[in-house]
Amino acid sequence: MDALDFTGKTALVVGGSSGIGNGIAQAYRAHGAKVHVWGTRADPAAYKADEGSDLTGLDYTRVDVADFAAIKAAPDFDSLDILVLCQGMVLYKRQEFQIEGFAKVVDVNLNSLMACAAKFHDALAKAKGTLITVSSTAAFHSTKGNPAYNASKTGAMGLTRTLGEAWAVDGIRVNGIAPGLVATKMTKVTTDNPKRLEASLQGIPLGRLGTPADMAGVALFLASPLSAYVVGQTIPVDGGLIL
Repeated sequence: MDALDFTGKTALVVGGSSGIGNGIAQAYRAHGAKVHVWGTRADPAAYKADEGSDLTGLDYTRVDVADFAAIKAAPDFDSLDILVLCQGMVLYKRQEFQIEGFAKVVDVNLNSLMACAAKFHDALAKAKGTLITVSSTAAFHSTKGNPAYNASKTGAMGLTRTLGEAWAVDGIRVNGIAPGLVATKMTKVTTDNPKRLEASLQGIPLGRLGTPADMAGVALFLASPLSAYVVGQTIPVDGGLIL
């Protein structure tokens, strides 16, 4: 039996319309799962391939996770095998030092994780399913220009630990992934700046940026029987960045 065969399984990837989430969604689809994704744009046609979006074969629903009422109103699943929470945002130019910007980032990066997890708890419990959060290696060190991003990603790691313990009795395994520097539209401030990119690569032992496929490999593992005894952990997937 192939431990990475997800045929007959249903997955939802929140934030699966582009970037890391899209890579994870397509990996589950390639391994046989029926995959739903949430994004913020009107429809799949609003996404472009050059933004890291491939919605081929994915069931798309527009949901703005900053709106908790919208999360509650979104379609339910009778049974859900895999829930990946990959929503995220960052604000630059010191916007996160103002409470409005700080609150906006924390709502998307942390509070919406709990809103989504709570919404789908019963469906995950019925399937004895898996919940995977996607945080960041920022949870392990300071990011002086982005206090809300840092606090929210650190909080996501703590939430993963706590839900891992609290929901294990319900048959739900909760774990997380902490990506390092991955080339997505959210990291263009670094990847499109040659000097910043060179400096960043010098701090990565593998000497390259991460890819959505790198993250997807760990997401496949965490949703599979191969990780059956892993609970509450957040795995850095960063090429050695935080060593």
